[in-house]
Amino acid sequence: MSEEVKEQTTAPVEEAQEETTVEKKKFKRPTSKKKVCAFCVDKTNVIDYKDGAKLRRYITENGKILPRRQTGTCSKHQRELANAIKRARVMAILPFKGE
Repeated sequence: MSEEVKEQTTAPVEEAQEETTVEKKKFKRPTSKKKVCAFCVDKTNVIDYKDGAKLRRYITENGKILPRRQTGTCSKHQRELANAIKRARVMAILPFKGE
């Protein structure tokens, strides 16, 4: 009688182990579309510091300059963009600090 009890108790454990191995799957991140530099697409040679509306897209609400990985700009244009934003701040076109 005790042997029957042992067989019954071990059978569900083995089935549960098989289910857990089947349920385990690798998590794949969704692939995102690669960001393209907006200035390269428009073939912009110079980023104008007086164009506050365009520059405002590249700063946060707190007034910080957004990084390349968020904006998608290339390194050349990111450097020019940073200089243009800094000049616009000095000229009071953009705020140094958000509200």
